[in-house]
Formats: sequence, structure tokens, C-alpha cells
Amino acid sequence: MSVIVTDQGFAPDHWQGEVRDLPSDTDPATLTAIPNEALVRIAFPSSADGRGFTLARLLRLRGFTGRLRAAGHVIADQYAMARRAGFDEVEIDDALAARQPEDQWQFRADWRAHDYQARLGARRTQA
Repeated sequence: MSVIVTDQGFAPDHWQGEVRDLPSDTDPATLTAIPNEALVRIAFPSSADGRGFTLARLLRLRGFTGRLRAAGHVIADQYAMARRAGFDEVEIDDALAARQPEDQWQFRADWRAHDYQARLGARRTQA
């Protein structure tokens, strides 16, 4: 079973439409023909493999407006980075959800407030 993590917390996977799965080693040059209606799920084979973040960012920069999901070995500490890269949600298995309960993910749900760019902007307004 899978658990979907969003800014609101844990939820079951209710997606009924098509899913386009992309492995982490997808050639970025092939990202131009992804339809916006589909859910695109990018695999994270390891929490140390950051290529999925790059793929998500490139998809968003190239105009993808559909639903974007990180799936696999994403840990709670990476949630803010996933959201900033353009992911709408993260799909984890039940075992990871048990090791890193919902409150650990919720702690990182305010992903816009604590990035370095926000801190830099605060310094500029103080000057």
C-alpha cells in the first residue's frame, strides 16, 4: 500500500487516471512531450539520488502544469525540497510512513517560509 503526502498530511492514493512513470535516469531532453492532463510520477530509487528533483524542476520550467508526484525513497527531510522543485505530492510506502510519521512530514509542510531565498528577502527589507 502507498501513502500520499501533501501539505495537509497523509492520505490514501485516490488517483484514477493515467500515470506516466519516469525513472530517475530519464534523459531531460525527452521531457518536452509530457501531457499536462496526466499524473507524472518520478521514481526515487534512493533518498541519496537527487536526479528526480532536477527532472521535476525541468518539467515545471518547460510548462508542465499537471500533477507531479515523487515516489519511492523520499524522506521527510526532503519534503520541502520536493515541493520547491515542483512536486505536488510524495508517494511513500507504509513502512516509511511508520518510521517517519505524519507529524514529521507536517513539520516541513510550510516549505515556502524557510528557504534561503525567503531569508535573503527578509535581510533586504531590513537594510
